[in-house]
Amino acid sequence: MNNVKTGAKLQIHSYKHNGTIYRSWDEAIILDETDDYLIVGNNKTLVTEIDGRTWRTKEPAIICFYKNNWYNVICQLKKTGIYYYCNIATPYIIEENTIKYIDYDLDLRIFPDETYKILDSEEYRYHKKKMKYSKDIDKIVKMELNNLINMFKSKKQLFDIFKVQHYYSIYKKYKEKSGIQ
Repeated sequence: MNNVKTGAKLQIHSYKHNGTIYRSWDEAIILDETDDYLIVGNNKTLVTEIDGRTWRTKEPAIICFYKNNWYNVICQLKKTGIYYYCNIATPYIIEENTIKYIDYDLDLRIFPDETYKILDSEEYRYHKKKMKYSKDIDKIVKMELNNLINMFKSKKQLFDIFKVQHYYSIYKKYKEKSGIQ
């Protein structure tokens, strides 16, 4: 455990393999921590891209960062249902009130009708060559993508809609306490 408290606010930083910061989110409220994962929530949070552009997320999100798995899962609560955006990424660390991880390009997008797409395969191949990903990293990335798809198909963890709704209710309580909607 990281000695983090539920209700605390952290930032999120996503890095590339070469150590450059790729994207950052200005807020993530801690909802739960176990021996296996950290759950945070945010809504309309400010996102800063590597080139300095900024934008705000459009809907509430419940995010699960894993301590031993090479992926994280973002549950986007849209009016039309829950959409999942899953990053293939290193296990997270927390430093200086910031959740940090290395993003390995491949993403899994899951739609409310339970169809899914693997995204950014070309970007992965490009960065694998440019940043010289090792054979071990390549093997881990492909294995973890497969593990993530299997976890989704078996409706484990945040792929269980009731778990997402449970964490979203916790998130709303923290926001109500802080007086922010």
